[in-house]
Amino acid sequence: MSSVDHYTGPANLPEGHGPQELPERFENPGLPEHKPRMGDVDPKVDKRRERIVLALFGFSTLGTIGFLVAYFALPTGKDVETIHRSNLWLGLGLAASLLGIGLAAIQWAKSIMNNEEKVEERHPMASRPEVREGAIKNLTDGAKDSGISRRGLLKSAVVGSILLFPLTIAVPLIGEIGGDWNVSKLKHTMWKKGLRLTQDPSGRPIKASDVTIGSVWHVIPDGLDKTAQPLNEKAKAVVLVVRLDPRDIKSEQIPGASYEGILAFSKICTHVGCPVALYEQQTHHLLCPCHQSTFDVTNGAKVVFGPAKRPLPQLPITVDDQGYLVAQSDFDQPVGPSFWERLR
Repeated sequence: MSSVDHYTGPANLPEGHGPQELPERFENPGLPEHKPRMGDVDPKVDKRRERIVLALFGFSTLGTIGFLVAYFALPTGKDVETIHRSNLWLGLGLAASLLGIGLAAIQWAKSIMNNEEKVEERHPMASRPEVREGAIKNLTDGAKDSGISRRGLLKSAVVGSILLFPLTIAVPLIGEIGGDWNVSKLKHTMWKKGLRLTQDPSGRPIKASDVTIGSVWHVIPDGLDKTAQPLNEKAKAVVLVVRLDPRDIKSEQIPGASYEGILAFSKICTHVGCPVALYEQQTHHLLCPCHQSTFDVTNGAKVVFGPAKRPLPQLPITVDDQGYLVAQSDFDQPVGPSFWERLR
């Protein structure tokens, strides 16, 4: 028999602290004595803390104003640099606006509002009239305790910063309304008959002989960099090209749209528009990394898994006299996720 079988409890306990001498009920020790903060007893400190909260709300207001200035003064252009610059300053303004409100609320709660601990006894869910009156009184006392009624400047700062913040959301939304109602732009890409397929991002034309069975190519249209809005055009026209053994192809969306086992499909997922950039060579599946929509290349890029509801549109291709891959036409349907006027 081990020593564990003879265990009788902790040894050398002081008298009156043995396992059989514990009280049946512990008395509630109550709350510790409240120690006032410096701001509770020194009006100068209290005023200084109020100025800190005011400064934080002012910082939030400046952040909102900075966001609006950046939105109008730094519009996005046609290149990545202007988009980066605009997003940077918009993000900094939005961060300052939210950060100022959050820090001001914390500072207000910790340094201005009452910090004395209070106990609320539990009671039945059904409240008596006097309890409801007490709740209303507590809310009234809380409003008085916050100091909002006697701190006019602070109240103005709170209202101003909170009312200004929604402008960071509303102005960009309203500013873009009516900019361009030409929905047909969403239904067509720059692909056309005879336009060469080129490698992304180098722009080098692709010969059919370069595409080996099992390989995958990221493709953009020839001359993309010479368009008025290359980034917008690329967002619609990017294509994935794969080559299969022709015997593995079960069906195509468009008869005769492939060339000797070379297939081209839109790279834009039909779920929410993420780039379908992963190819499973053994299963011949294209995979969207955002929400795992999976498309079967051998069967017209039909959806076999995930939230996407439509196949990836197929780009009909052939070769020109020099053996380079070219488009036969544009896609026969809009690319990417569905939109309201898609079938109109």
